[in-house]
Amino acid sequence: MTLKMNRVKEIIGRFGDQRILVVGDLMLDRYIYGHVERISPEAPVPVVQVREQSNMPGGASNVAWNIQSLGGRAVVSGVMGEDQAATELQELLVKGGVAVDGVVARGDIRTTVKTRVIAEHQQIVRVDWDNNPDLDSESLGLLCERITEEAAKATGIIIEDYGKGVVTQQVIDCVLKTAAGKGIPTGLDPKDNHELHLDGLTVVTPNRREAHVALGVVDKTGGMDPMRDERLLDVGARLLEKWNPELLMMTLGPQGMVLITKDKPVNYIPTRAREVFDVSGAGDTVIAVCLLALAAGANHEEAAELANYAAGVVVGKLGTATCSQEELMNRFLHDASWDSTLGPKPAIRDERRFPKDQ
Repeated sequence: MTLKMNRVKEIIGRFGDQRILVVGDLMLDRYIYGHVERISPEAPVPVVQVREQSNMPGGASNVAWNIQSLGGRAVVSGVMGEDQAATELQELLVKGGVAVDGVVARGDIRTTVKTRVIAEHQQIVRVDWDNNPDLDSESLGLLCERITEEAAKATGIIIEDYGKGVVTQQVIDCVLKTAAGKGIPTGLDPKDNHELHLDGLTVVTPNRREAHVALGVVDKTGGMDPMRDERLLDVGARLLEKWNPELLMMTLGPQGMVLITKDKPVNYIPTRAREVFDVSGAGDTVIAVCLLALAAGANHEEAAELANYAAGVVVGKLGTATCSQEELMNRFLHDASWDSTLGPKPAIRDERRFPKDQ
């Protein structure tokens, strides 16, 4: 694939026309920054002298935050508690332009908060406050009503599953039915603790671990050249058959990503990251950019290449980060592989195909 700059500009130029509904587990990411000068006399642990603290949207909220950062419009739908963390998260989202009309509030659950302590540009510890709510039929029914209402105004829908109890089969079915009626693209960033029927999705973006766990197999070939890794490619083929999306995008961290579709060659896109400080939220960026690009008229390969470049931007930042339109364009312009005539070096293709009836 060769993605030229004029096409990049065309796709990104349409981001502002897109309204993406993000359904899933809404969280607050809290960061405590400081420095370490000594070890505690009470236990062999570093003593962090706190310099500052900040909050950021996390989980499905971070996907919506990425969409806003890229110039799109986002609305979230999920379940929060009626606590201080929920208030802080909603205030952050609204201030950043993210609509919260699809949110259901419940007083009997705790809003998930992930607190990361960072010193000398390294994460020292993460502390999670959450409970996985067992949503009753009334809450799920209300959530699906909100999803249907917001989907009617959307140009694409993302399901972001962090395994906290919001993404159920009822929610999946609601999204797919509504999206099919509108003819808009859908994407799922999956977790490893659900057996869900997913027929009808446009794109699914498991990472390497999630792909293997979904099939109950052990990853024994990590580090191999992805296009020579027969076990990895077999996992991809089996997931394509199991989940039946239009596009299966397996993200492989520093090795880039593998694209598998029906009746097309396997496509391998090397990573565009120059340096890696923190992989927190990189998957959120991938699904956000991919779905935003698809809604803007990109084909599968174009959407994947844009997502790959955006991921390369965010892993070079500390903490859960986003990628702006300007950063995405600059990464294309200044990439070492860029040629003003031909565009970036093409992805590697494998002529094997996975037919629909496999």
